[in-house]
Amino acid sequence: MAIHWVMAIPKIKSTYSLDVETVRTLESLARSWNVPKTEVLRRAIRAAAAGERSQRAREKLEALRQLQDYVQRHGIDVEAWERGVRAERHASSIKRMSAWDDPS
Repeated sequence: MAIHWVMAIPKIKSTYSLDVETVRTLESLARSWNVPKTEVLRRAIRAAAAGERSQRAREKLEALRQLQDYVQRHGIDVEAWERGVRAERHASSIKRMSAWDDPS
């Protein structure tokens, strides 16, 4: 005999004002999906959040593509740039560490 443990999911009761058209749409979806209106709202919020994350990911990829195009068009030596950045970071960290050692 299998035992299934179910954890209670904390819920927060909230009150929102919706226009008549939105309520009718909410009720229609609840009937169509055969779920409570609360579940329709949960699904809608999750879908909106997923779409938002997906949009941000597309924007980040587009920014990367533009950067790569810029680097290629202007003949920038990325490896030399990276070496320069590393050298600057190293010099900066040495300065910070020596500042810690200097009590004045």
